[in-house]
Amino acid sequence: MAEIWPSLFRIAVGLYWLYFASQKWQGIGWMKPVLESAARANPIPGLHELLVSVVVPNWVPFSVAQSVAETVVAVLLIAGLAGRWAGVLGFLLAANLALTVAFALNDDGFRWMYYLAVIANAQIIVSGSGPIALGRFGWVPAWLR
Repeated sequence: MAEIWPSLFRIAVGLYWLYFASQKWQGIGWMKPVLESAARANPIPGLHELLVSVVVPNWVPFSVAQSVAETVVAVLLIAGLAGRWAGVLGFLLAANLALTVAFALNDDGFRWMYYLAVIANAQIIVSGSGPIALGRFGWVPAWLR
């Protein structure tokens, strides 16, 4: 029974990403004010300027890329395909959110959701997909294992 925990954890993290990705499937217009407030509130030198001068003026491609990447991570993690690579992409997405959007929040407790996502994806990188994964089947191409 203990050997299935990495798989269950991976699926739970995949559902986490699926939830956040699904919020963007009907439209991304709501993300513009979020990015603007995140850029204004960001205290990290260099990143603040990058957000203000590059990301906010070009918010549409950045928002679409975030949505697509979250969806890809969710599908790969839930299916158990390319588990460690999906964990790496999830780690980068979570780090991005933790370094940008989390600073726009006034609620320190809610901010930890972003930090915990970084840790959860790091755990998937370390533990892999676990035994319950499509990547375990021989018919799955090697690049998806």
